[in-house]
Amino acid sequence: MRVIVVGAGALGTMHAWQAVQRGHEVLHIEREAEARGASVRNFGQIWVSGRAGGEELATALRARELWEAIGADVPGIGFRATGSLTVVKNAAERAVAEAATRRPDAAARGYRLLDAAEARALNPALRGEFAGALWCERDAAVEPRVAQRALKTALLESGRYRYLGGREVREVVGDRAVRDDHGDVHHGDAVILCTGAWLGGLVRELIPELPVRRVRLQMMQTDPLGEPLTTSVADADSFRYYPAYRSDALDALNTGQAQTPTAAAHKMQLLMVQRADGGLTIGDTHEYEAPFAFDTVEEPYEHLTGVVESILGRTLPRIRRRWAGVYAQCTDTSRVVHRQQARDSVWLVTGPGGRGMTCSPAIAETTANELNW
Repeated sequence: MRVIVVGAGALGTMHAWQAVQRGHEVLHIEREAEARGASVRNFGQIWVSGRAGGEELATALRARELWEAIGADVPGIGFRATGSLTVVKNAAERAVAEAATRRPDAAARGYRLLDAAEARALNPALRGEFAGALWCERDAAVEPRVAQRALKTALLESGRYRYLGGREVREVVGDRAVRDDHGDVHHGDAVILCTGAWLGGLVRELIPELPVRRVRLQMMQTDPLGEPLTTSVADADSFRYYPAYRSDALDALNTGQAQTPTAAAHKMQLLMVQRADGGLTIGDTHEYEAPFAFDTVEEPYEHLTGVVESILGRTLPRIRRRWAGVYAQCTDTSRVVHRQQARDSVWLVTGPGGRGMTCSPAIAETTANELNW
């Protein structure tokens, strides 16, 4: 087959990877020279720990297997089996972590409740004051700023892959071809649209009532920490935003322990991962009401700095970068992704939400299986 993939973010690149791995030829079209959206503006975390049970967890676990296998073939993606620690500071937060370890799928996630000394043994950089942590052995990380480029290089070496950057697809021609903004028409046996948060233009014309919304977040990255951060790190506010932690204990936490005004206003949690250069990527916020502001605001960064310094027990290195990103999320948040046929051989795959980097290899594998590639 000749497969046309539109969009070179994590989801599009993994669809191209699946097609090439199965012996097909791929034409990969991206409107920017390289991907610049949420796929490079994220933590690079392969985040199993907070996923909902059932299909979502199964997808994340399968994706984790695929990421590890791909990382062995393409070291440039920077795959690391880091695991994660979600730090708790009091009895109410610890109760939520303890409830998570009683889930029937806790063993599949690699959950274990640790005291503070055990958490520090796993991650000696955590020298602040806390009561313990929920360990998730299955979490991992890749390098989001370079992963797509490393995968593209490997795809090019296959001899069955062609990349066209700086081309915006404007029209689906018939059932198996697309026209780009240079006027060129590209023919294939299947067209996969992985356009991310770009939901207007061609996407709106093809599917006017798309059940997907856009979500904006703010993040930052520091200079090198000067020591290893051996695991990813989250705080107990993340319990409030991930479905795996829903329990009576979480209800009690939400009732009895309010978030700080800044965290509540910006729907915040701490997620933190160390980059290959030693710097820390730290976030994040959630904003759902479009149109989004064009600027970033300082209060979330100040809040995150305080939380991180309390966990690390030290001053953060200089903040090197601040940025905002926008991703697409299914309005039915129980769905892992929105996959819809737009024409006979044209499919749109979008809306994984904050699960895109984690789940993209398994989402692409499912698309390939469903289309009988």
